[in-house]
Amino acid sequence: MLKETCDLFVFAGEKSGDLHGGNILRELQSARPQVKIRGVGGPSMRAAGLDCILPMERFQVMGFVDVFLALPRLARQFYFVKKFILRTQPPVVLLIDYPGFNLRLAAHLRKAGYKGRICHYICPSVWAWGKKRIPHMAETLDMLLSILPFEKSYFSDTPLPVHYVGHPLVAAINRHRHQPLKGFSGKVLALFPGSRLKEIERNLPFQLAAAKRLCEKDHLQIAISFTNSAFLHHIQYYIEQAGLTDIKLIPPEHTYDLMHRAHLALAKSGTVTLELALHGVPTVVTYGISTLDLFIARRILRIELPYYCLVNILADENVFPELIGPNLTFDALHQAAKTLLDNPVLYADCQEKCERVKALLGREDASRAAALHLAPHLN
Repeated sequence: MLKETCDLFVFAGEKSGDLHGGNILRELQSARPQVKIRGVGGPSMRAAGLDCILPMERFQVMGFVDVFLALPRLARQFYFVKKFILRTQPPVVLLIDYPGFNLRLAAHLRKAGYKGRICHYICPSVWAWGKKRIPHMAETLDMLLSILPFEKSYFSDTPLPVHYVGHPLVAAINRHRHQPLKGFSGKVLALFPGSRLKEIERNLPFQLAAAKRLCEKDHLQIAISFTNSAFLHHIQYYIEQAGLTDIKLIPPEHTYDLMHRAHLALAKSGTVTLELALHGVPTVVTYGISTLDLFIARRILRIELPYYCLVNILADENVFPELIGPNLTFDALHQAAKTLLDNPVLYADCQEKCERVKALLGREDASRAAALHLAPHLN
């Protein structure tokens, strides 16, 4: 029986990781066409040439009950992946994001005597919570590829090599060819309520109420970005409850076109705020969470940050007004948005700060840079 060969093993356990992994694989295949890449991935990685030993979709579960019920299957898959790596002994293992699974896998591989290089792409948020992961990562990883410029400093007291490769959004936005959105005239107020149903329920009613009040004074055209068509009827329900008409619903393939056209945005805290900053769109950030969630975050997980919006964390200053938890009220959201609309100096200052955030991230293509760090260690 011929020995299974593998120059690089890659694991991605969720959609975003699959997209990042696909881009890295394409860069590696371009530079090293003969490289044998095996692992776990989704449609993007499979299309980029991954020899898939398990589809990523088998690792995707949501909700505490579903995770609990899936534990036996997830455990079997974990050990299948571990045994495959130990059997094939690839010179490099690349673990993409998904830290709960991937850092545990790295530790198991080290304990079992795996001698190759273990690299992790996209650092866990050790700067927000989970600082205890830092020594664990330093012991088990050979290289960390970071997408936020300040993360390297958190590992300065460890021997772990950390390389900032740039943020994937920079290249994604640069590659996008904007298409004009039909039916728009004048200033556009763009709403980004989130991608999950709970996020929509907790953010969209506030965003719509503030938008309605803002439109009473300013001629604004409201557009809502949605990422999942399964939740469209929920969005329509909240629109009807707010008593609004003539709102445009923008599908995910035109998200960047909406950002390019937007004058102001109301957005749920998350990656979307960084995308808006890179488009130079002044934004008010919302994050509606329950009192229990807030208690867990602050008292149990000990998450106490000066800012919670990624843009503000990057800049270490208040670029976007952020209304988190109990601070998110209709009046507060309306006032924050109105201040940006009514004050040209503050509006221009916000745009200037967005440019500084863009400069902080640099112009590096993260996928290409990551591939360049990996390539020298392959067979």
